[in-house]
Amino acid sequence: MCLLNKINFSLPLSNPVIIFSLVLFIILFAPLLFNKIKVPHIIGLILSGMIIGPYGFNLLLRDSSIVLFGTVGLIYIMFTAGLEIDLEEFRKNRYKSLVFGLFTFIIPIGMGAAAVYYALQYSWPTSFLMASMFASHTLLAYPIASRYGISRIRSVTLTIGGTIITDILALLVLAGVIGMARGDITSSFWLTLGISSVAFGAIIFFVFPIIARWFFKTFEDPVAQYIFVLAMVFLGAFLAELAGLEHIIGAFLAGLALNRFIPHTSPLMNRIEFVGNAFFIPFFLISVGMLIDFRVLFQGWGALKVAGIMTVIGILSKYIAAFLTQKSFRLSGLERNMIFGLSTARVGATLAIVLVGYNVIIGETATGEPIRLLNEDVLNGTIIMILITCTISSFVVQKTSQQLALLEENTGAEDANESEKILISLAYPETVTELIDFGLMLKPRNSNAPVYALNIVSDEADESKTRSVAKKMMDKAVQHAAATEQTVIPITRFDMNISNGIIYTLKEQNITDLLIGLHRDANQHNFLGPVAERILHHTSETVFIYKPIQPFNTLKRIVAVVTTRAEREPGFAHWYRKLTNIARSSGLSISFFATRETIREMQELQKQQNTEVKISWQEFSQWDDFLIFSREVKKDDLLFIVSSRKGQVSWQHQLDKLPYYLSNYFPNTSFIMLYPQQIERGLKMGDVQYIDSSLAETISENLATIGKAKKLWRQFRKNKD
Repeated sequence: MCLLNKINFSLPLSNPVIIFSLVLFIILFAPLLFNKIKVPHIIGLILSGMIIGPYGFNLLLRDSSIVLFGTVGLIYIMFTAGLEIDLEEFRKNRYKSLVFGLFTFIIPIGMGAAAVYYALQYSWPTSFLMASMFASHTLLAYPIASRYGISRIRSVTLTIGGTIITDILALLVLAGVIGMARGDITSSFWLTLGISSVAFGAIIFFVFPIIARWFFKTFEDPVAQYIFVLAMVFLGAFLAELAGLEHIIGAFLAGLALNRFIPHTSPLMNRIEFVGNAFFIPFFLISVGMLIDFRVLFQGWGALKVAGIMTVIGILSKYIAAFLTQKSFRLSGLERNMIFGLSTARVGATLAIVLVGYNVIIGETATGEPIRLLNEDVLNGTIIMILITCTISSFVVQKTSQQLALLEENTGAEDANESEKILISLAYPETVTELIDFGLMLKPRNSNAPVYALNIVSDEADESKTRSVAKKMMDKAVQHAAATEQTVIPITRFDMNISNGIIYTLKEQNITDLLIGLHRDANQHNFLGPVAERILHHTSETVFIYKPIQPFNTLKRIVAVVTTRAEREPGFAHWYRKLTNIARSSGLSISFFATRETIREMQELQKQQNTEVKISWQEFSQWDDFLIFSREVKKDDLLFIVSSRKGQVSWQHQLDKLPYYLSNYFPNTSFIMLYPQQIERGLKMGDVQYIDSSLAETISENLATIGKAKKLWRQFRKNKD
């Protein structure tokens, strides 16, 4: 009892341990409770903040610590939005984003300024400032779309781009109106803002990538990588404020700059999402709830009238903007609803505008009371608008996300080929993480296809030592995959011959794709090694041989050199889909070098798959001039060579020179040699996914000829006996 007497339980709570415990329990139980009654967890956290806040039961004050973590949460939301965006989809829809951004700015600010001026009788500067709050919006419900795995679809990407445009324009209106109210607006003001903004953008998009590439090449520690990313985000937010912009703009642009360095399926991305969803973002939502004061509803009609007009105009104008965007680009009704849902919530920029406007004094009354640019009715009305718009946004996005996720799953059913199985052969501890990362990228999109990690323990080696090394490699592989929320099935096999062990595993597990690393002692005389040579000779599956020189996320481009007649191989469509999926998931562009016929077939496949990847095409057929790629392939490029097994239709004798070229002219280049899937003996022609008709006829004729020859030989032996 004496100990309890020393603890201060008076309200609001001041003990940091109790405060932190209370917030954590809210973060834990509020989503569970509200999900049971079909209320989005975001609304549950906002309502929880309202209940415990100074206008509820006054359990907690909205002090500097709450404001700090809330600001971090808002920055985190904008950062993850930039980080998870599909850059190719973003580039493709940049004009649509611009149009939507203008729609969602001009319509709310036009309707809002007129409504405030004529209905509420405010001045034009105040009317335009309030209308800028209608124009701005916050991606509050973005975590919902992200949880359903649709953060990279067109409507989400388009809305994110439009968010940045409308928020920048709204904040420029804020700067202009405040400057006019204070008498600070001059030509030098706009000139300074323009120059500082250009300098800020140059630092973000040119300097940040250089620093990030150097850091990820140099440091592999996961904790250091996470801290580095967090530091770069807040540096970007700080630089935005130095440039006269809002910090959320800096956070989003930092996310775009770091996008290609943090693959969507990487352990680092999983850590970023985990910390944000578990801590920072819930803190932000609770801090928003603590702003809401329902007592203003009973303090007269002023705040209610302002809140009603702000809410109706705010929601209606955003719906009109979404509707016009839908009609302009022939989007579906679900895409329109997603755009409306994401763009209707107001929190970040809206709060910044109303608080700045509330703190600007433009005069005094006769009694000496200050006259504010935005009065208390506007402040309270804004808080009510925030609650209502956040509620509508969360419900609309959750319902639409469920429908779009189901549609994506059905549409991507062909892409997610569950019959595909990937086997990663591990031989060296130092290449485990690179091989696992690349192997997980080989998985079909939206697929639960299993990925196996194999280590062969030779009976001829020291058994205790090899078992220990094999266990460490398997543990490392499983842990690394688990950090990405993926599952790798470990297989340790004992065999006198390593190649036989891999071959038998391919057959036993019905593997479709094999990934192996290039052996340590590769040179021009013994490049692939006896293990890989035997595997290629005795298997028909797709084989990737990977030599990682630098982390995959630090690469800039894939240079794919395709052998002649590759389009006639049975595995042509399969490896092409794999390569484009790798490029999409890693954010890399592809430069193809192939014959005209092969390029034409790849372009047809590209149209069928409709994969958003930046691809360039260049004719190349003279493999005797392969050394031209020593100039074409840059330091941070991945050289991807589509080769062929000897005796196959796309084999050419120049491929025998590849070991010499790669050993002597590309020693510091990451490369992948791919050997396409072949027709296995006894395999029916109808079972092959893709095969050229002329090749099929040739194979059939050859098989028939061989059969006749065997029959004649048996008849000859019989007559001779």
